[in-house]
Amino acid sequence: MVSSLERGKRVWVLGAAIILFIMGMNLSSYSEGAEGEATRSLQETVIRASEEVGPAVVNIRTVQFTYDSFFRVVPRGGQGSGVIFNKEGYILTNEHVIHDAEEIKVVLPDGREFEGKLIGSDPSVDLAVVKIEAENLPIAELGDSNNVRPGEFCIAIGNPFGLQNTLTFGVISAMGRTIGPAPGKLLEDLIQTQAPINPGNSGGPLSNLGGQVIGINTAIIPYGQGIGFAVPINTATEIMDELIAYGRVIRPWLGVSTLCVTPQVKERFNLTVDSGCYIIRVVPEGPAEKEGLKEGDVIVKVNDQDIGTIEDLRRALKTKEVGEEVTLVIVREGELQTVRVKLGEMPRE
Repeated sequence: MVSSLERGKRVWVLGAAIILFIMGMNLSSYSEGAEGEATRSLQETVIRASEEVGPAVVNIRTVQFTYDSFFRVVPRGGQGSGVIFNKEGYILTNEHVIHDAEEIKVVLPDGREFEGKLIGSDPSVDLAVVKIEAENLPIAELGDSNNVRPGEFCIAIGNPFGLQNTLTFGVISAMGRTIGPAPGKLLEDLIQTQAPINPGNSGGPLSNLGGQVIGINTAIIPYGQGIGFAVPINTATEIMDELIAYGRVIRPWLGVSTLCVTPQVKERFNLTVDSGCYIIRVVPEGPAEKEGLKEGDVIVKVNDQDIGTIEDLRRALKTKEVGEEVTLVIVREGELQTVRVKLGEMPRE
């Protein structure tokens, strides 16, 4: 009689065989003799992927200066991970890894150590670019996060707790997640993964089984089990190009904080619309205030684009340029009004 443990093992192996067949790994048929072959094929795929990405994953060590209880300046160390993405020595990592760093040291898996120079950072997406001056650098291939689907296998490589070049394995759990890793901070459109991510993994790559980087590991839910998040590599690519060119990301800015109009919001504020962005704060001297927008206004259209959610508003503004004028259709006290606003540049903080 087959034990429940053995049945469970066979079910797992069968599942792995089916998945690998779909991935084109030529498992022509499943049989008792194919159990070990399916496992070995998956194992070899993970090994090859880690060998493609691993050499380009670096350990980033930082020093910040702070004050002790006697107001003396004392150094405080930190560390994280990063990934080299071109031969010129540019490295992608998290903004929180290098935040307020006075010194940055970059250690490669081959033991070489270099001074790191911060090229630029963007706290709003928790990304930064660091550069080292070195030759014969390994680089990681960047993939396409738009093609990533829940259920795909993935690997995370980094330096958790200082343990250099540690590999973990899992699946893509979900796409498009939004989290608040710290008070007042919001990270959007993240990849959620079940591959274990620990302190020190921040800034390291999330890779597919083809050895392509699909995300930059950025956060976990500390009270959860196996719930980690990564910035999609397509987002990172857009950001890193601007950081290299300008040292910062230039974004258009309206200067308002909004709530998505829901049935609860509609009832609470006695609104006459079912959707839109309800303005809860207008930034003093910001673009919106200069053109007379007020708390309580509801934005329902930007140019010819209908606005039903905060995501709609962000997407509509993302395609604009700093200094460009946009036409807003708002609802104020039940009446439609049109306001033209010249977009400003979003402050860093």
